[in-house]
Amino acid sequence: MKKKNFFWLWIITLLFVFGAGCAGVPVRKTVKIDTSLPIGKIQGNQFFGIRYPFKVSAPPAWEITTKHPAFMIDLGYEKEGMEESEVFIYNPATQSNFQIDFTPAGRYSTFDQEKIEWLTTMATGSLEDELKKDYGEGIQIKVAPTKPYLLKDVPFAAKKYVTYAIKGVKREQGWVYAFSEPYQIFILYMVLEKEGKNDYEAIKEILDSFEYIPK
Repeated sequence: MKKKNFFWLWIITLLFVFGAGCAGVPVRKTVKIDTSLPIGKIQGNQFFGIRYPFKVSAPPAWEITTKHPAFMIDLGYEKEGMEESEVFIYNPATQSNFQIDFTPAGRYSTFDQEKIEWLTTMATGSLEDELKKDYGEGIQIKVAPTKPYLLKDVPFAAKKYVTYAIKGVKREQGWVYAFSEPYQIFILYMVLEKEGKNDYEAIKEILDSFEYIPK
């Protein structure tokens, strides 16, 4: 399953369609990314972005890296898609994981909270289709409501998640879609329930530690 790309591509496609409809009045200059810069640096349990302006921390017993953990391939993530992410945080004992990707917004794309929430919701159908294709039409998927989400120094953000079970192990797969000029921010996480572990609280800690740092 291409878990890394499913709603990134959906959202970007919709924004392209909307932008084409109102082309002629750009709202920002083309964002140029200096790919010669390193992605960022890791100091202890903290990541400090260099190519993109943000920081985030890993909770105790979790690890932080700029390379995707090998086990995520076995969980169904697409290697090429994960290479787009700037940072990964994961629990090696449970394989619960979290990743962040920054993408410059197009010249004509506009954002507000209502649009962010709508796009976040629309991505659900694509994920459900992928899950049914990989695990069969009988898979039981529970969809949580879309809710506004607060990220530090980010004006617009929304969060959504679904839950399902694979081989008796409950999973929560969630995503946060956000915008802070001039970047779209994509956050994707997966919690695999394991007895004695509270990875849900760890995911909240990671999200609370995220901070966008305007240049």
